[in-house]
Amino acid sequence: MVVKISNNKVVQKAANLIKKGELVAFPTETVYGLGVDALNPEAIRKIFQAKGRPSDNPLIVHIADLKDLQVLAENIPKEAYFLAEKYWPGPLTFILDRQKIVPDEITGRLETVAIRMPKNEIALNLIKLSETPIAAPSANKSGRPSPTDAETVFEDFGNEIAMILDGGKTEFGLESTVIDLSKKPFSVLRTGAISKEELEEFLREKISIASHADSKPKSPGMKYKHYAPKAELVLVIPAEAGILCFQIQKLINYYKLEKKKIGVLCRNENAKNYKNADLVISVGSIKNLKEISSNLFRTLRQFDHAKIDIILSESFPEQGIGQAIMDRLTRASSKSIANF
Repeated sequence: MVVKISNNKVVQKAANLIKKGELVAFPTETVYGLGVDALNPEAIRKIFQAKGRPSDNPLIVHIADLKDLQVLAENIPKEAYFLAEKYWPGPLTFILDRQKIVPDEITGRLETVAIRMPKNEIALNLIKLSETPIAAPSANKSGRPSPTDAETVFEDFGNEIAMILDGGKTEFGLESTVIDLSKKPFSVLRTGAISKEELEEFLREKISIASHADSKPKSPGMKYKHYAPKAELVLVIPAEAGILCFQIQKLINYYKLEKKKIGVLCRNENAKNYKNADLVISVGSIKNLKEISSNLFRTLRQFDHAKIDIILSESFPEQGIGQAIMDRLTRASSKSIANF
């Protein structure tokens, strides 16, 4: 059931459902989350069942008060408080040593827990009224593009979940940056709106990018295929930026011979360059990577709605949030065609 938020009574009703162990989808500044009481193991198991999510894929716990950090985590380094003061509420998740109160179901039976404070008034109000931290992965079926509006949540779940709070379109459109603060040197486990370089500059120390090959992922988005449309997505990374359109047009012509229905995902500046594609969707101007990130997942779903067979995607500069855009496209792709 999708519910427009007209007043605080609606959020209170959603909070009552959380207290009863039910699933509630809600907006954050990143993507929509599928939330339950983070301290209720039985409720947490409902998330994995509803999403079809592997049980070793950890969940992020959302809090509304910095005091809850110590309730959920121990051995908290001073850098966590520096980062929280700078970036919370906001799209940054900490990996920290867990307290015993945190259920195994949240952490994939690891000794660490993922925690963040979302920058969205509806989310913060829901957490406060629920009187408990809320565990919430993205509100989509596992492997699919994350939802950036309530309609997309309903598309995946229908009436499987108790309530979908409609707070409009999300701001960033990509999941939070995840930084592992449980050991030094610190590492970024998932890229997002806050870049590794920005974190390094703030902390004045080197931060690594973790491998996605870990058999026991500490963070969502590390081990399993994510963000994928139903169509085959081909990410095109040319040897020189100036030949990107030329190479994609060559691929359009090639796939047309195979009678495929072809879509092109591109920046505004190139949208008129592609001939014979069945659907060309621009995700934003190359001058505004935040706009591109905000539109990315919604665009992937638009191609599915049009029953496209092959999506040919442009690549984007890996600067700032561009790192996260390219990470999501890489993980959504069936293959990448690079340096040709």
